[in-house]
Amino acid sequence: MLGVEDLLAAYGRDRSRRWVRANVVASLDGAATRGGFAGPLGDAEDQLLLRTLRRLADAVVVGAGTVRTEGYGGLGLDEAAVAWRRSQGLSDVPPLVIVSSALNLEPGAEVFTAPGPRPVVVTHGDAPAPRRERLSGVAEVVVCGEHEVEPQRLLAELAARGMSQILTEGGPRLLAALLEADVVDELCLSLAPTLEGGDAVRVAHGSHAVGRRMRLGHVLPGERMLFLRYERDR
Repeated sequence: MLGVEDLLAAYGRDRSRRWVRANVVASLDGAATRGGFAGPLGDAEDQLLLRTLRRLADAVVVGAGTVRTEGYGGLGLDEAAVAWRRSQGLSDVPPLVIVSSALNLEPGAEVFTAPGPRPVVVTHGDAPAPRRERLSGVAEVVVCGEHEVEPQRLLAELAARGMSQILTEGGPRLLAALLEADVVDELCLSLAPTLEGGDAVRVAHGSHAVGRRMRLGHVLPGERMLFLRYERDR
Protein backbone atom coordinates (compact mmCIF):
# COMPACT_ATOMS: atom_id res chain seq x y z
CA MET A 1 0.00 0.00 0.00
CA LEU A 2 1.28 3.46 -0.86
CA GLY A 3 2.35 5.63 2.07
CA VAL A 4 2.81 9.34 2.62
CA GLU A 5 6.58 9.23 2.12
CA ASP A 6 6.15 7.39 -1.19
CA LEU A 7 3.75 10.06 -2.39
CA LEU A 8 5.87 12.98 -1.18
CA ALA A 9 8.83 11.55 -3.09
CA ALA A 10 6.76 11.00 -6.22
CA TYR A 11 4.89 14.32 -6.27
CA GLY A 12 7.26 16.75 -4.54
CA ARG A 13 8.86 19.23 -6.92
CA ASP A 14 11.00 22.32 -7.30
CA ARG A 15 9.04 25.28 -5.94
CA SER A 16 11.04 27.95 -7.78
CA ARG A 17 8.51 28.40 -10.62
CA ARG A 18 4.74 28.63 -10.80
CA TRP A 19 3.09 25.24 -11.16
CA VAL A 20 -0.58 24.43 -11.63
CA ARG A 21 -1.47 20.85 -10.77
CA ALA A 22 -4.90 19.31 -11.33
CA ASN A 23 -6.02 16.26 -9.37
CA VAL A 24 -8.93 14.20 -10.71
CA VAL A 25 -10.41 10.72 -10.48
CA ALA A 26 -12.07 8.82 -13.32
CA SER A 27 -13.38 5.38 -14.20
CA LEU A 28 -11.96 3.22 -17.00
CA ASP A 29 -14.63 4.53 -19.37
CA GLY A 30 -13.96 8.18 -18.50
CA ALA A 31 -16.70 8.94 -15.95
CA ALA A 32 -15.70 11.59 -13.42
CA THR A 33 -18.56 10.79 -11.04
CA ARG A 34 -20.76 8.01 -9.75
CA GLY A 35 -24.27 9.09 -8.95
CA GLY A 36 -23.18 12.69 -9.38
CA PHE A 37 -20.29 12.48 -6.89
CA ALA A 38 -16.55 11.99 -7.49
CA GLY A 39 -15.80 10.53 -4.04
CA PRO A 40 -17.31 7.05 -4.60
CA LEU A 41 -14.84 6.37 -7.43
CA GLY A 42 -11.86 6.65 -5.09
CA ASP A 43 -10.47 4.59 -2.24
CA ALA A 44 -8.28 5.12 0.82
CA GLU A 45 -5.11 5.49 -1.25
CA ASP A 46 -6.78 8.04 -3.51
CA GLN A 47 -7.81 10.03 -0.43
CA LEU A 48 -4.25 9.84 0.89
CA LEU A 49 -2.96 11.19 -2.42
CA LEU A 50 -5.50 14.03 -2.23
CA ARG A 51 -4.33 14.99 1.25
CA THR A 52 -0.67 14.73 0.20
CA LEU A 53 -1.18 17.03 -2.79
CA ARG A 54 -2.93 19.49 -0.49
CA ARG A 55 0.07 19.28 1.84
CA LEU A 56 2.33 20.31 -1.04
CA ALA A 57 0.15 23.19 -2.28
CA ASP A 58 0.26 26.92 -1.59
CA ALA A 59 -3.45 27.17 -2.45
CA VAL A 60 -6.27 24.78 -3.37
CA VAL A 61 -8.54 26.07 -6.13
CA VAL A 62 -11.99 24.56 -6.63
CA GLY A 63 -15.20 25.48 -8.41
CA ALA A 64 -18.27 26.47 -6.41
CA GLY A 65 -20.33 23.62 -7.88
CA THR A 66 -17.83 21.08 -6.59
CA VAL A 67 -17.84 22.76 -3.17
CA ARG A 68 -21.62 22.35 -3.00
CA THR A 69 -21.81 18.85 -4.48
CA GLU A 70 -18.94 17.27 -2.57
CA GLY A 71 -19.71 19.07 0.69
CA TYR A 72 -16.38 20.80 1.20
CA GLY A 73 -15.42 21.78 4.71
CA GLY A 74 -11.84 22.03 5.95
CA LEU A 75 -9.02 20.59 3.87
CA GLY A 76 -8.36 17.73 6.27
CA LEU A 77 -4.64 18.09 7.01
CA ASP A 78 -3.56 16.18 10.10
CA GLU A 79 -0.95 17.19 12.67
CA ALA A 80 1.85 15.43 10.79
CA ALA A 81 1.00 17.32 7.60
CA VAL A 82 0.87 20.64 9.46
CA ALA A 83 4.25 19.92 11.09
CA TRP A 84 5.72 19.03 7.69
CA ARG A 85 4.44 22.28 6.17
CA ARG A 86 5.93 24.28 9.03
CA SER A 87 9.28 22.57 8.45
CA GLN A 88 9.11 23.73 4.82
CA GLY A 89 8.31 27.32 5.76
CA LEU A 90 4.68 27.04 4.60
CA SER A 91 1.45 28.10 6.26
CA ASP A 92 -0.20 25.45 8.42
CA VAL A 93 -3.00 24.91 5.90
CA PRO A 94 -3.27 26.17 2.32
CA PRO A 95 -6.20 28.53 1.77
CA LEU A 96 -9.18 27.26 -0.19
CA VAL A 97 -9.88 29.40 -3.26
CA ILE A 98 -13.44 29.03 -4.55
CA VAL A 99 -14.16 30.11 -8.13
CA SER A 100 -17.74 31.25 -8.69
CA SER A 101 -19.55 33.31 -11.31
CA ALA A 102 -23.03 33.29 -9.78
CA LEU A 103 -21.84 33.39 -6.14
CA ASN A 104 -24.50 30.83 -5.29
CA LEU A 105 -22.90 29.97 -1.96
CA GLU A 106 -24.40 30.06 1.51
CA PRO A 107 -22.40 32.03 4.09
CA GLY A 108 -23.35 29.45 6.73
CA ALA A 109 -21.99 26.49 4.74
CA GLU A 110 -19.32 24.36 6.38
CA VAL A 111 -16.70 25.53 3.90
CA PHE A 112 -16.90 28.97 5.55
CA THR A 113 -17.25 27.83 9.17
CA ALA A 114 -14.65 25.03 9.31
CA PRO A 115 -11.33 25.71 11.11
CA GLY A 116 -8.56 27.01 8.92
CA PRO A 117 -7.66 30.11 6.94
CA ARG A 118 -10.43 32.34 5.64
CA PRO A 119 -11.47 31.12 2.16
CA VAL A 120 -10.98 33.30 -0.89
CA VAL A 121 -13.92 33.57 -3.30
CA VAL A 122 -12.89 34.56 -6.83
CA THR A 123 -15.53 36.01 -9.12
CA HIS A 124 -15.95 38.62 -11.88
CA GLY A 125 -17.27 42.15 -12.17
CA ASP A 126 -20.71 41.14 -13.43
CA ALA A 127 -21.39 38.87 -10.44
CA PRO A 128 -24.44 39.90 -8.35
CA ALA A 129 -23.38 42.68 -6.00
CA PRO A 130 -25.72 41.63 -3.12
CA ARG A 131 -24.27 38.12 -3.11
CA ARG A 132 -20.75 39.54 -3.20
CA GLU A 133 -21.55 41.69 -0.18
CA ARG A 134 -23.14 38.79 1.70
CA LEU A 135 -20.11 36.53 1.19
CA SER A 136 -17.63 39.25 2.13
CA GLY A 137 -18.48 38.60 5.77
CA VAL A 138 -17.17 35.02 5.67
CA ALA A 139 -14.58 35.11 2.88
CA GLU A 140 -12.28 37.43 1.01
CA VAL A 141 -14.03 38.18 -2.28
CA VAL A 142 -11.69 38.97 -5.19
CA VAL A 143 -12.64 40.08 -8.72
CA CYS A 144 -10.54 38.54 -11.50
CA GLY A 145 -12.19 39.57 -14.75
CA GLU A 146 -14.99 41.77 -15.99
CA HIS A 147 -17.50 39.29 -17.43
CA GLU A 148 -15.98 35.95 -16.40
CA VAL A 149 -13.21 34.70 -14.15
CA GLU A 150 -9.98 34.90 -16.14
CA PRO A 151 -7.51 32.12 -15.19
CA GLN A 152 -4.42 34.23 -15.86
CA ARG A 153 -5.71 37.00 -13.60
CA LEU A 154 -6.59 34.44 -10.93
CA LEU A 155 -3.07 33.01 -11.00
CA ALA A 156 -1.53 36.47 -10.97
CA GLU A 157 -3.61 37.35 -7.90
CA LEU A 158 -2.42 34.23 -6.10
CA ALA A 159 1.20 34.83 -7.14
CA ALA A 160 0.98 38.35 -5.67
CA ARG A 161 0.10 36.66 -2.38
CA GLY A 162 3.15 34.38 -2.60
CA MET A 163 1.16 31.38 -3.80
CA SER A 164 2.84 29.76 -6.79
CA GLN A 165 2.17 26.04 -6.22
CA ILE A 166 -1.49 25.68 -7.11
CA LEU A 167 -3.64 22.56 -6.77
CA THR A 168 -7.01 22.46 -8.46
CA GLU A 169 -9.54 19.76 -7.64
CA GLY A 170 -12.06 20.70 -10.34
CA GLY A 171 -14.86 20.53 -11.09
CA PRO A 172 -15.10 19.78 -14.79
CA ARG A 173 -16.00 23.32 -15.91
CA LEU A 174 -13.22 24.94 -13.93
CA LEU A 175 -10.68 22.42 -15.23
CA ALA A 176 -11.89 23.04 -18.80
CA ALA A 177 -11.44 26.80 -18.33
CA LEU A 178 -7.91 26.29 -17.03
CA LEU A 179 -7.12 24.00 -19.97
CA GLU A 180 -8.50 26.52 -22.45
CA ALA A 181 -6.23 29.16 -20.91
CA ASP A 182 -3.31 26.69 -21.19
CA VAL A 183 -2.21 27.16 -17.58
CA VAL A 184 -2.37 23.52 -16.43
CA ASP A 185 1.16 22.15 -16.00
CA GLU A 186 0.31 18.76 -14.54
CA LEU A 187 -2.60 16.35 -14.37
CA CYS A 188 -2.76 13.74 -11.62
CA LEU A 189 -5.28 11.09 -12.63
CA SER A 190 -6.50 8.43 -10.21
CA LEU A 191 -7.83 5.65 -12.43
CA ALA A 192 -10.59 3.57 -10.83
CA PRO A 193 -11.00 -0.03 -12.09
CA THR A 194 -14.70 0.35 -12.85
CA LEU A 195 -16.93 0.80 -15.88
CA GLU A 196 -19.66 3.30 -15.05
CA GLY A 197 -21.67 3.76 -18.24
CA GLY A 198 -24.53 6.25 -18.07
CA ASP A 199 -24.14 9.93 -18.83
CA ALA A 200 -21.60 10.99 -16.19
CA VAL A 201 -19.47 14.00 -17.13
CA ARG A 202 -15.77 13.78 -17.94
CA VAL A 203 -13.06 15.32 -15.75
CA ALA A 204 -13.08 18.41 -18.00
CA HIS A 205 -16.23 19.77 -19.60
CA GLY A 206 -16.16 22.99 -21.61
CA SER A 207 -17.36 24.61 -24.78
CA HIS A 208 -14.06 24.46 -26.67
CA ALA A 209 -11.78 21.56 -27.62
CA VAL A 210 -8.15 22.30 -26.72
CA GLY A 211 -5.96 19.32 -27.73
CA ARG A 212 -3.26 19.92 -25.12
CA ARG A 213 -0.43 17.39 -25.46
CA MET A 214 0.76 15.76 -22.23
CA ARG A 215 3.66 13.43 -21.44
CA LEU A 216 3.66 10.68 -18.85
CA GLY A 217 5.54 11.46 -15.66
CA HIS A 218 4.90 8.27 -13.74
CA VAL A 219 2.54 5.39 -13.04
CA LEU A 220 2.10 4.32 -9.42
CA PRO A 221 0.16 1.09 -8.87
CA GLY A 222 -2.02 1.09 -5.78
CA GLU A 223 -3.81 -1.86 -4.26
CA ARG A 224 -6.84 -1.20 -6.46
CA MET A 225 -6.24 1.95 -8.48
CA LEU A 226 -3.58 3.32 -10.81
CA PHE A 227 -2.16 6.76 -10.08
CA LEU A 228 -0.97 8.52 -13.23
CA ARG A 229 0.91 11.80 -13.44
CA TYR A 230 1.18 13.72 -16.69
CA GLU A 231 3.02 16.96 -17.42
CA ARG A 232 2.25 19.50 -20.14
CA ASP A 233 4.35 18.79 -23.23
CA ARG A 234 5.53 22.33 -24.00
